[in-house]
Amino acid sequence: MDASIDSVRVAGTPEGPTGIVLLGVEDEEYDVLPIFIGLEEATSIARGADAIDLGRPLTHDLLLNTIEELGGRIDRIVVSAVEEGTYIADLHLVTPRGKATIDARPSDSLALAARTNAAVEISDEVFEEGRQPADEFVELQDVREVYEQP
Repeated sequence: MDASIDSVRVAGTPEGPTGIVLLGVEDEEYDVLPIFIGLEEATSIARGADAIDLGRPLTHDLLLNTIEELGGRIDRIVVSAVEEGTYIADLHLVTPRGKATIDARPSDSLALAARTNAAVEISDEVFEEGRQPADEFVELQDVREVYEQP
């Protein structure tokens, strides 16, 4: 399924605040796929989506710069499976040696996709298993409101 980053929010949990990236899918206006991620990753996704330049590359910027310097590009990311409650993503690259698929955390993959406008996909099974009404997340703050961007 074609997807996009709907929003990046912060939720309170008994362990403290945590990030949530909400993925929307094409032709589905009521449900999203929420993926709980770390606050640093949530902030990185928001920085990538907003094209914020901090002057020096952070980890996701460094990885993207390395891929591009070696002649590659990010083709797409796919949230492909759920294993014991953990989402699994595949980072699809096009390199001078051909296509490559790399196992990656969804948060890292989405941070890279946000920086490149690479396509985001979710397998049908993953969306059906994890979909939740978007209304459940409306009152959560956007990560940008909680953690000031420079």
